[in-house]
Order: sequence, then structure tokens, then C-alpha cells
Amino acid sequence: MPPRIGYLVPTRERVMEGRPEAAPLLALAERAEALGFDSIWVGDSITARPRHEPLTLLSAIAARTKRAELGTAVLLPALRNPVVLAHGIATLDQISEGRFILGVGIASDQANIRAEFVACGVPFEKRVGRMLEGLRLARELWSGKPVTWNGRWVLDDVTLGPVPHRPGGPPIWIGGMVRASLERVGRLYDGWFPNAPDPDRWRRQWAEIADIARDAGRDPARLTGAVYLTMTIDDDKPRAEQRMNAFMENYYGRPAAEMRARQATYAGPAAGAAEWLASWASAGASHLVLRFAGEAERHLDAVAQLRPQIARV
Repeated sequence: MPPRIGYLVPTRERVMEGRPEAAPLLALAERAEALGFDSIWVGDSITARPRHEPLTLLSAIAARTKRAELGTAVLLPALRNPVVLAHGIATLDQISEGRFILGVGIASDQANIRAEFVACGVPFEKRVGRMLEGLRLARELWSGKPVTWNGRWVLDDVTLGPVPHRPGGPPIWIGGMVRASLERVGRLYDGWFPNAPDPDRWRRQWAEIADIARDAGRDPARLTGAVYLTMTIDDDKPRAEQRMNAFMENYYGRPAAEMRARQATYAGPAAGAAEWLASWASAGASHLVLRFAGEAERHLDAVAQLRPQIARV
């Protein structure tokens, strides 16, 4: 089956450029759906890499689209009160009529991200436990039944309304490539959404997740294998490489070589882009979420034209 193709809306990039207006971002989302993209994604960061609040923006996108799935790539649940978060997600899932996917992560250990946790009043060292418990609590609240909880948060016979459109709440995809992340996917969640460096490593770790799921009594076929990819298409490959390096350095404030060793990137002609995307599908990834290094409109059109080639996998 051909992979589903998603598009990451450039919220961070537009803020960095001093162009935070929402209307152009909504237009990009509409354009992506019209071109046949299967999903539309928004990233998350409050102070470390400032951008639009994802659930708010996705609610606006949900009202402007009809078919495409909508997701967070990825949300940091540990920064939020899970009761408030569960309420917002339930409302977004109602607006989108069940099209929402909750992509989550724990955040990497970097100085600006630690400062973000301090700014939000959340202990960085407790982020994994807060995420795991918070997501368990959210799922309980999404059931629509009264919830009593005595943990980091205390609830006494609390009922959430509305509940999500999708019974039980949206699917939860988690990133990360360390063993603990793979265990969480296989045992607890609905999908894997890493920023993987290459298809071979992705394939090996996806097989590990399948084994973990089977050991936990779950059907691996019910899990979604996704991946987050960054690309720029240009017939002039040296120019494409230069553009990608500048993008990565500007976005992360780190050397491009360091970031490109950790994250999958493609810079080059369209024919090579189709082969590169197809290689991820061949590895088993069923959902490819694409971030473009600039020129959003041109890249949306270019990838839409590549779909037939990618579908031949």
C-alpha cells in the first residue's frame, strides 16, 4: 500500500522570519489538502523555539479542511496540565470530526528546552513520568466516565465534556529512538513517530517495536509506523545542499552536519527525492511527514507531482 504523505506547516519558520500572521499558514494547509496530502501537522514549542500554539492553530485548520488528518509533530504533554490538555484535544477532535492524531514527545536535553520547562514551572527531570501519567489520565477522561485520580493530579469523580469525536480519544504516536521509547510504543501507544537518521535504522527499530507489541499481547499490524523528514528539491544539488545546511543551522542554532547526522534530510533533484521517499516506504513506514526547507508552495506542488512514483513501492 502506498505511504500516506503529510505536510508540516512552517509555524516556527514564519515566526523566525517576523511573519507570524495565521492566514498564510491556513492557506498552506488548504493548499496541501487540495493537492492530495493525507495529513497536516503543526509543531510545538512555547519559548525554546517560539511558534503558534498547535492545538489552537489546528482547530482553525480543522475548520478550513474536510479530509486530511491533523496532528502535532510533536506536542510536549509534560508542559501542560493533563485535564486542561484533554479538554482542548477533545474539542479539537470534535471540530475535526475525528481527524486528529496526538503526536507526543518528551523533549531533548538542551539548555533552551530546560529553560522552557523552568518558564512553565515544570521540573525537567520529571518530564517522562508527567507525560506517561498525564496521557493515562487524559485517556481516562476521554472515556466520558467519572474519573477519580490520586497521583500528580487529584480528581474526585470528575467528568470531561465534550469527549473526543473518536471513541476513546485520538491515536497517540510517540517519537524517540532509545529503547524506552520503543517499549512505550509497543506496549502503550498507537504509533511511532521518530526523527530517524536513515531507513535502515528505522526498519530495525520498527521490527523491535513489533516484537515488543507481540510480547505485550498486542497486534503490531494495528500500530502506525511514521517518520519525520526534512527536504528541499532543486535540480542544482550543490545549491540544494547549501540551502538545507543554512536551514538546519538557522532553525536549531547548531552545526548543520551535527543535525543532519541525527535527522533524515534530502537535498537534490526531484527524481532523487522520489527514490528517497520510496526508500522509507520500503523500510515499512506507512506515513511520511514532510518538512520543507523553505519555499513551501513550490515544494507542495513538487511532492504532489511525485506521488505516482512514490506509490510504486
